[in-house]
Amino acid sequence: MAAGKRQRGGAGHGNAAGPKRKRAKRAPEAKAEKEDREAPAGEAGPEEHHIPAPVSQVRLKRVLIFSSRGINFRTRHLMKDLRTLMPHSKADTKMDRKDKLFVINEVCEMKNCNKCIFFEAKKKQDLYIWLSNAPHGPSAKFLVQNIHTLAELKMTGNCLRGSRPILSFDPTFDRQPHYALLKELFIQIFSTPQYHPKSQPFVDHVFTFSVTDNRIWFRNYQIVEEDTALVEIGPRFVLNLIKIFQGSFGGPTLYENPHYQSPNMHRRAIRLATAAKFKEKQQMKDLQKLTKKEEKVLIPQDPTEQVFDVPAEEKPVTIELVKPEPKINLKKKKKPHQRARKLKKKLGGIGE
Repeated sequence: MAAGKRQRGGAGHGNAAGPKRKRAKRAPEAKAEKEDREAPAGEAGPEEHHIPAPVSQVRLKRVLIFSSRGINFRTRHLMKDLRTLMPHSKADTKMDRKDKLFVINEVCEMKNCNKCIFFEAKKKQDLYIWLSNAPHGPSAKFLVQNIHTLAELKMTGNCLRGSRPILSFDPTFDRQPHYALLKELFIQIFSTPQYHPKSQPFVDHVFTFSVTDNRIWFRNYQIVEEDTALVEIGPRFVLNLIKIFQGSFGGPTLYENPHYQSPNMHRRAIRLATAAKFKEKQQMKDLQKLTKKEEKVLIPQDPTEQVFDVPAEEKPVTIELVKPEPKINLKKKKKPHQRARKLKKKLGGIGE
């Protein structure tokens, strides 16, 4: 190296011994302890005005939101809406249908996620959703119905992207044990953690979970600042609980919904009802044909029917052996040529 060049951290910077070494950063706890020791006896320590440090990103909860192959456009928009509303979520590629659901736990571990929302599509018309606490559980499986997304014009509300929501639950969630378990699962998945780097320090919308007709109804409302009214934003959907499992995506069954009816059974019941109506109409037509073919039943003769009949006078029967004489017509009809001659005479007298 040329003598004229100055080495970094060398004599030009006041260190003739060699390059400058970086000092290791002290932990904030050790630094706070040192400040406490240095503070005088009569003065207040810095802990009185100390703001707690943000939670470490390693300990933050992350929710993995993805789906299986075969979902339709409405499910895809719903999945994107949930990712937009939940800044602590992560995305992944679609999972193949042939893969087992236990593989999702490994995907969550690779993505450093401890919660999961998985959309499972079957027959390109039925949508199921899994809410799981990976990798130890519990997990719940729902049937999703009546989906409406953020892009629909019926939703007039709007909120800040990345803001933290308020979770509102129906009183039913505190009365029954399986609803209490679902409440804790919803809180851990849908609530945005404090000090999350992608979240905003504002609260301007509400997630509501209400129980009606043995189903969980999800709604999202904006809090209007002027009059603290609620305006619906979306998305909205209905969750029909199927089962709650002890493990993540499997394991022993903790609860099974007795009111649940699968979509296949529902469609079968509709087909059977339609077939029953058709059979009833066909039987009525056959019965009408049989009544037309049957002979009419004759009413027996009533003996009192001819009580008031008056007998007519009997006329003698006469038999004529001679042909009757033709009637003489006194007025003879004039022939056409005679009428023409008479008319000519009248006309000739007038001309003279």
